[in-house]
Amino acid sequence: MFERMNERIKKMTVMDIGLVKGAVFFATIIIVKFFPQLSNINYGVLLVLMIACSVRPLYKFWIEK
Repeated sequence: MFERMNERIKKMTVMDIGLVKGAVFFATIIIVKFFPQLSNINYGVLLVLMIACSVRPLYKFWIEK
């Protein structure tokens, strides 16, 4: 399953990936509008989650050969 997904993702350009990120950003805004209590999350928690989600992609892109 993942091999097939990897083959499909290779067809995407930088522009496609940027558009996906934009779509996720706007979907997140909609979710926060539906559940306003989510905007009260501590910034430290958000920072830890951001770092945890970005470690593997950054490693794969910059360090792994």
